[in-house]
Amino acid sequence: MSNKSTLALVCILALLATPASSGRADELADKGREIFKQHQRAVVTVQVVMKTKYSMGGMGGQANESKQDLTGTVVDPSGLTVIALSATDPGSMLQNMMSGMSGEDTKFKLETELTDVKILLEDGTELPAEVVLRDKDLDLAFVRPKTKPPSPMASVNLGKSGSAQVLDQVITLNRLGQAAGRAYAVSVERINAVVQKPRLFYIPDSTMTSTTIGSPAFMPDGKILGVFVMRSVSASGGGMSLFNLRPEGLTAIILPASDVLKAAQQAPEAKGGEKNPSEKKEEAKEQK
Repeated sequence: MSNKSTLALVCILALLATPASSGRADELADKGREIFKQHQRAVVTVQVVMKTKYSMGGMGGQANESKQDLTGTVVDPSGLTVIALSATDPGSMLQNMMSGMSGEDTKFKLETELTDVKILLEDGTELPAEVVLRDKDLDLAFVRPKTKPPSPMASVNLGKSGSAQVLDQVITLNRLGQAAGRAYAVSVERINAVVQKPRLFYIPDSTMTSTTIGSPAFMPDGKILGVFVMRSVSASGGGMSLFNLRPEGLTAIILPASDVLKAAQQAPEAKGGEKNPSEKKEEAKEQK
């Protein structure tokens, strides 16, 4: 076969292969856009004011206060929202990683307190909220509005969940920061590993995307896979220090929706228990 014939054959094969590959990519994009359209408003910004106090052996303590925007997933029309606990309490995660260490560095302490919590909606509404449940083992925190929303909030149904295998692709949703106008964003992630013990969770690809902890992950068929959180383990071993933590002591994971659901079912009502304005008007009418 001549060189020209070989080149022509290669070109034909390339043209035949391209539509199939492009078709699969377009199909995933179409499914991703459908998930984005259906669930984007179930992803909210949870704005917290965090007071941090830290100290290290023999050096005294320092404190500061900062405002942070976190990603939350609304899991109930009442406004119950799940976020990653590590985003609000990094001290617990750090001390867990250092629990197996020895020496002066273990005297490092980091304490955090949330002095204000708000759920920011798409239309600019700010719902005063509070943390009603913390689960350190799962790295989950649940936030409820102090005042019942005037109408049911868009939420993700954790009961309609799916499962994933290695190399499966998942669709993740997020709400960007203030600099990006808090726009809704969508990404495609791939499952690198499926861990069965001590409990089931998924390890996502480490490629940088807009996904953050607190973001929900969906299978292409629209079923919720889980929520992104952090997992930390004791960084035991010799020669360890605060500034030389082994990277395997911390990783981002996708916690299955079934685990998030079980935790959500334990979340109590907000302590404030305030009624929204429309409910107050109805009660006033009934009393008259």
